[in-house]
Amino acid sequence: MSEEKNTRTVNGRVISDKRDKTLTVLVERRVKHPLYGKFVRRSTKLHAHDEQNEGRQGDWVAVQECRPMSKRKAWRLVEVLERAAR
Repeated sequence: MSEEKNTRTVNGRVISDKRDKTLTVLVERRVKHPLYGKFVRRSTKLHAHDEQNEGRQGDWVAVQECRPMSKRKAWRLVEVLERAAR
């Protein structure tokens, strides 16, 4: 696969690895509240393509935006940054 220069890469926690070649990754970000100024946590669930089924539940992973692989899957696993304690 060729590396794209203008694709986003985000880090997140794998929350599901039940499907074949697919991970569900929870990505959290901190956003400043517009009125009160407090930082609030916001999260997004992404479905990522995992060709070799290397990601497991609880792992910290990096995923990169790619072409749509299916209806909801438009990210792919780049690397496993940290393994979950088993």
